[in-house]
Amino acid sequence: MSATRRSLLTGGAAAGVGLAVAGAVPALAEAKPAKPGTLGRKRAREPFPPLVEDPKGILALAEGFTYAIVTSAGETTLVTGEKTPSNHDGMMALGGKRGRYTLIQNHEIEPGEGIPVPLVEGTVYDPGAPSGGCTVITTDAGGANFGEFVAISGTSTNCAGGPTPWGTWLTCEETVNDAGEEWEGEDGTKGVYEKDHGYVFEVWADGSADPRPIKAFGRYDHEALAIDKTLTQVYLSEDADEPNGLFYRWTAPTGMKLGPGVLTSLADDAGTLAAMQIILPDGSVLPDVAYLTSAQMGQPFKVKWTTVPERDAQTTPCREQFADGEVTRGRKFEGVWGTDEGVYVVNSYAWEEGDMPADASPHDGMVWFYDYKAETIQLVTYFPHQAQSEDGAPAPRFGDLTFDGPDNVTVTPWGSLVLAEDGTGASHVLGAFPGGPSYAIARNDLNDSEFCGPCFSPDGKVLFVNMQDPGYTLAITGPWERYLG
Repeated sequence: MSATRRSLLTGGAAAGVGLAVAGAVPALAEAKPAKPGTLGRKRAREPFPPLVEDPKGILALAEGFTYAIVTSAGETTLVTGEKTPSNHDGMMALGGKRGRYTLIQNHEIEPGEGIPVPLVEGTVYDPGAPSGGCTVITTDAGGANFGEFVAISGTSTNCAGGPTPWGTWLTCEETVNDAGEEWEGEDGTKGVYEKDHGYVFEVWADGSADPRPIKAFGRYDHEALAIDKTLTQVYLSEDADEPNGLFYRWTAPTGMKLGPGVLTSLADDAGTLAAMQIILPDGSVLPDVAYLTSAQMGQPFKVKWTTVPERDAQTTPCREQFADGEVTRGRKFEGVWGTDEGVYVVNSYAWEEGDMPADASPHDGMVWFYDYKAETIQLVTYFPHQAQSEDGAPAPRFGDLTFDGPDNVTVTPWGSLVLAEDGTGASHVLGAFPGGPSYAIARNDLNDSEFCGPCFSPDGKVLFVNMQDPGYTLAITGPWERYLG
C-alpha cells in the first residue's frame, strides 16, 4: 500500500465497474462451488442498500449499520502512556472472553514519518529504525478500547501480512533497506539502519515477542501472505515496480509442517521460494497479468513455479533475478487471503506509463483465485480502467457505483469477499462476490485516505477496518450476513 500513487494524484473519481463470472470460484471449504450457468436459477441475492452520508462526516454506511472509532492515532494511548501510532494498515481479529476481541494491527511507517511505534524493550528488531511495527488492541462489538500495547517495533513500513492457523499474525515490511543505509525523515530527523529490512515477522497477541525476521520467506517489498491448509506452503505478494512485482510460493522442507514456534526457528535458506508463472494455452509464460482482461474471466490458467536463485537479495532484488517473460509480473500485487481450497490475490491497478507492457490493457483492479489442488489461477473480479478518473475529476452522482484500486482483501464468514479501496477518488470498502457483483458497503466521508486491514470478528458480528489517515480503527456492526451471506 505504497504512498507512491497518492503523490502522483490529487483528488479524483473512483473508476471502474466490478465485473465477474458466475460460479467460477469456490470460497470456503464449507461452501460448495457453483457450476457454471447455475447462478441464475438460485434465489436472487439481495442488493446492498445505498450508503447514507454520515452527519459526522467520517464514514458513510447503509441504514441499519453503525460504527465506532476504536483507536485514533495521536489521540488514544497505549498502556505505556505513549500515543497510538499512525498509519494503521493490515490487521487480524481474534476472539476473546466476555464478548471481547483482540486486534493485531500494522503501522505502515518509515523512520522520521508519522507517529512511530515506540521502541519497547523486548519488541525491538532494529533500534536504528524508530518507525513501524504492530500494536495489539482489545475491544468489543461496541468499539470500546480496553487497552493497546506494542507487539513488535523497530521494523519499517509494515503494510499487510496474514493470520496463521495457530492464532498469530505475520507482518510484512513493504520496503528493502540495507544495514548501514542512512535515512532522513520528513521531520528532519536522521539515522542509520542497523539491520537489513524487507522481511516477514511473526507477532503474538499475548504480550510475548520474538522480533526475528523469517528470512526463509525472502527479502523484497512484501505486501501480504496466506498459509495453505496443509501447513506446508505460504503464498506471498510483492508490491513493487521497475520491474513489476511477483507472486511467490514458499514450500517447507520435506517432512516439515508449520505451527507454533516453527517460523522463527527456520534456517535462512529453509525450504524453497519460487515465483509464479501463468502458463498460456500454447505453453508460453504470460509476461504480465495486465494482458488478461474481463474477456478471460473465469478461465483457469495452469500455474508453474520457478525457484528464486538468491532469496535474501543481497546483490540483486528477487524480482530482477528473472528475465522478462520468464515469470508473470504484475503492478501492485497487494492483498492475499487464503481459504481451504485456494488463495485470493489482488492487483490494485495498472494504467499509468510504466505500470505494464505497452501492448497490455490498463485496468483499475483485478482479483484472482489460485486453486491449490488444480494448480490453476483464474480472474474472478475485474475493474476496467476509466480514463476520465486520471485528471482527478470527481464523480459526485455515481461515486458509489464506480470502483478502483482494490487493495487488502478478506473472505467473510459466509464466503464472499471484502475489498478495501486505495484509489484515485472517494475510497470505499467493497463487498464482492466471486462470480457476481461488487457493492460499496462503506465510504470515507472524511478525506480521500485509503481503507486498510478489513477483517471480521470470528463470530461475524463486527467488521473491523482501518482508515489510514488520520489513523482510525473502526468497528462496524449491522446485518452483514443478510447482504454478504
